[in-house]
Amino acid sequence: MLRKRIIPCLLLKGKGLVKTVNFKNPVYLGDPLNVINIFNQKMVDELMILDIMASAENSRPNFEFIQKLSSRSFSPITYGGGIKSLADAEQLFKIGVEKVCLNTAAFNNPALLVDMANNFGSQSVVVSINVSKNLFGKYRIVDNSAKKEIGNQSVQDTITWFQNKGAGEVLINDVSNDGVMKGYDIDMLRKVSSNVSIPVIACGGCGNLDHIKELLDIENIAAAAAGSFFVFNGRHKAVLITYPSRSELNKILNSRNENM
Repeated sequence: MLRKRIIPCLLLKGKGLVKTVNFKNPVYLGDPLNVINIFNQKMVDELMILDIMASAENSRPNFEFIQKLSSRSFSPITYGGGIKSLADAEQLFKIGVEKVCLNTAAFNNPALLVDMANNFGSQSVVVSINVSKNLFGKYRIVDNSAKKEIGNQSVQDTITWFQNKGAGEVLINDVSNDGVMKGYDIDMLRKVSSNVSIPVIACGGCGNLDHIKELLDIENIAAAAAGSFFVFNGRHKAVLITYPSRSELNKILNSRNENM
């Protein structure tokens, strides 16, 4: 049985945190160090930090800044953005990152994914897949700009392909639901996760605790990741960093983790 997790997904733009809607119009949230301090107090399961500009700017990870973030965080960190080599991943692990998340590099250089899995273990490597629903209701895989379609395989076949290359987990980032807060696409996530053997993390659409519970009831969904739900409050989306209390977590997870 999978240990279910609930993960704040934080987007870096430079040295600031932002939140997008459908991968567009990033809204500045504040200093990530301050946000991490708050999540420390909330005792979050883990954090996912994704640099949304690294691929577009063809830049490497800002190791000095990431080290500041990892040294401040009490929770394990998964980092993604600008990772292009084994040396990049090794440096990230040395400065305290627990897992690396590949997106562009995994598609452009799958041999790198194989090498990372062989050198560091599959448990240290997450592959991120951006999916977007087209006008006909079918999901396609897109790049980080959400404008260019990548490949011609289905989402499920793509996950299987990365699984065979050594990915330990896959993050499905739902562009169509990003920042909308109306719920995860449960039908799509149940379908694509049912026939793969690696754990699936889902991100995109969370607006309340019921959405998380509904998602985690899917057998092969390992984690509910969310952005807006953990950083915004109310109709006007005032910035307020939050995370479920322990009692709320127990209700969501039905004591799964405690009984494993």
